Parts: sequence; C-alpha cells; structure tokens
Amino acid sequence: MKKCIPLVLLVWITVGCKKDRDAPVPMEQSVHLRLGNPTNAKTDDIENADNFLMVRQQYALSYNRSKGHANWVSWELTKEWLGEGAQQQDYLADPTLPDGWYKVLPSDYVNSGFVMGNLCPQTDRSKSVVDISATNLMTNIVPQAMELNRQSWTKLEEYCRDLAQKGYRLYIIAGTYGVGGVGSRGVVLRIRNQISVPTRIYKIVVAIPDGGTVEQITEHTPVIAVDFPNWSSVVNNRSWNSFITTPDDIEKNAGVTFFTRLPEEVRTKLRTVKFDPAKLPQ
Repeated sequence: MKKCIPLVLLVWITVGCKKDRDAPVPMEQSVHLRLGNPTNAKTDDIENADNFLMVRQQYALSYNRSKGHANWVSWELTKEWLGEGAQQQDYLADPTLPDGWYKVLPSDYVNSGFVMGNLCPQTDRSKSVVDISATNLMTNIVPQAMELNRQSWTKLEEYCRDLAQKGYRLYIIAGTYGVGGVGSRGVVLRIRNQISVPTRIYKIVVAIPDGGTVEQITEHTPVIAVDFPNWSSVVNNRSWNSFITTPDDIEKNAGVTFFTRLPEEVRTKLRTVKFDPAKLPQ
C-alpha cells in the first residue's frame, strides 16, 4: 500500500530548502537588511503580531497579522539573482507563520476586485524554481488594483532589473500603508474580513553603481522613492514617474524609518532628495 505524503511536507518540498534557500536567516546576517529594518521588527516577538519579522534567503519582511499582509518587504537585487525562470502560479499560504495565526489563501482574493500583487516580484528571483516559489508565499502578497499591478508597478520593476543587468547593486523596499483601495468593484476596506486593502503602495530603490557595497553609498547615490495610490482610475495609463516623491514623505505617511544603517549625514541627505526622472541612472 502506498504511503501518503503529508500536505505540510509537500508544501515544504515545493517552497523550501534546496540548499537551504528557504531556511530562516539570522537578522544580522541577512543581505536584505543591509540598509536597516524600517519598523524595527523582530523575529522572536510573536506577541507583536503587527510587526513580525520574517527573514528568508530571498527577502526579509515585516508581517502584519491584523492586515493579513506585509508592512514592507526588503531585498537585494543584482544580476546574480536573475535567471530564465518562467512565471509560476504556485501561490501558497505561508506555513511558517506562527501557530494560531490565520494564513491567507489565494482563494481569499477571488472576486475581491483586486489582484494578488507580489511585493518582491517573481522575476527578481528568477534564478531558481525555489526562489520564484518563495515570492509566491501569501506573506509577500498584497491586494493591488489591477491597473497598478500591470502598468506602472510592473514598469518600475522592469527598470530596476535593467539597472541590475547593467551592474548596479540595488536595495529595494516595497511597502504599504493606509486602509482602503479602489479596485474593479469600487472602494474596499477589507477582503473577506481577513485582508486589509492598502491605500498606498510604495517602493524605495537605492542603486549602487558598479556592484558597489553599502559602505560605498554616499549622498550622491541614486535613490528612487515612488508612492502609488492603490486606486484603479488614478493610476491607469500613468507612468511610475508620475508618483515620485521623497523617502522622507513616505516615512512620515507610513510610519517607517529608512536607511538606519547608513551614516547619519548620508541618511539625512538621501531621505530628503526627490529623484529627478531626467537623470535616470544608465
């Protein structure tokens, strides 16, 4: 008689540890937190359920149990992370969330008026099937207006990968704030009473030329801050350049603090400069 493989084991095989690629990573060793921890989230504090740090080989994030999605996701991007892996639809509830927490399912998004938006995109982790699958865990997914997901958000992702292919080392933070977005079914505050719909979805990109290290970041290092409304009609057919702002503005609105591992004088400068799209890094 054939033995059945437990579902949990199947999930672990699908998403997990090829060469420990999905094994937990100590916070201080994570390449994805080299610029800092925007909300001072912690891995060992499950009582702080709305700011729970999860660190993987592929990215780090602060999970918000009340909202059913991440506050932010942070990751390094270089050409070494990029491959020929195809898009996958293997979205899964995250089995590594603490016991007793609701684990968001892909089916929760059905007929919600919003699509499942990856904060750390699949294509940024296209070197292996394991890495791509890690981006499809529901803790890396937020409700996004379809027009945002498929237009300006995607174009900014593509631009970041172009920079990586040209030799830049990028540190990227994508996050959310606010409650209530406008999708194909109008204004929605929560989906199935489990998932909060964010009002805004932002991205911070630090682009270090020539594969440089964090130690080489200066006040002249290119930083792109973009703050998108999660609102179908507002973002439809608009470039990501339309939503450029400063890291400081996002900090104030989202209640986060960027670049805390940089020298104070560098951090102060970078967080207040508004990126000029006419000076896009080449």
